Amino acid sequence: MKRLISLLIRFVPRTVLQRTATLGLNLIGLVYRGNAVECPVCNTGFRKFLPYGRINPRENALCPNCLSLERHRLLWLYLKEQTEFFRKPLAVLHIAPEACFIERFEKLHHGGYVTADIESPLAKVKLNIEAMPFGENSFDVVLCNHVLEHVNDDVAAMNEIKRVLKPGGFAILQVPFFNPVPDNTFEDKTVTLARERERLFGQADHVRRYGKDYADRIRKTGMKVIEDPFAAQLPDEVAKRHGIAQNEIIYKAVK
Repeated sequence: MKRLISLLIRFVPRTVLQRTATLGLNLIGLVYRGNAVECPVCNTGFRKFLPYGRINPRENALCPNCLSLERHRLLWLYLKEQTEFFRKPLAVLHIAPEACFIERFEKLHHGGYVTADIESPLAKVKLNIEAMPFGENSFDVVLCNHVLEHVNDDVAAMNEIKRVLKPGGFAILQVPFFNPVPDNTFEDKTVTLARERERLFGQADHVRRYGKDYADRIRKTGMKVIEDPFAAQLPDEVAKRHGIAQNEIIYKAVK
């Protein structure tokens, strides 16, 4: 299973996987049903989650029912327990929307929920995050999960996110970190070969490797950055049951 999933996500185009993965994984999920772990997004129990990863698949990572990963389950709990996201309708911009969230967030926020991406077949609005077609002060919340590592100019993209946020609004800006995490973010625009990008940046379609200065890159926009250790504060049994990595920091940027 590890080898199969690794090959699929490395060599099958993301747009194809987004359209076709759900049915196959749902069938596999029937075999995995149980009570040892539970996905908080879809409230489904399993003996364990599926492995997931491009090169060295992580154990207990992928929910075969809704396709949530560790970071998605963490974000769900964070939004539910630490924000008003689940308590009232909001204007939400979801960039590169994850399949596990779309229908659930639409039911929460109705017409105020906007999905957007440059290529995803799941998004309603096609856009370049560095120049978005929305007015200033349009959204209460922007969700941008594992996107900025793909963007040519991430600081320009973050400035656009600040522009479309309402005063007091917030953005969740998660990015991947690969060990060893460098002190400073590394990028080299002359690197164009997929294999070399994978070696330097962790993935063939990444254009930078984020370092310990990530929060400072966000601060360049003038937004306030909250580095929230919410995952580490979860009881161990809760994190284990929901398949959440307790070392992940939530990066919340407030306008």
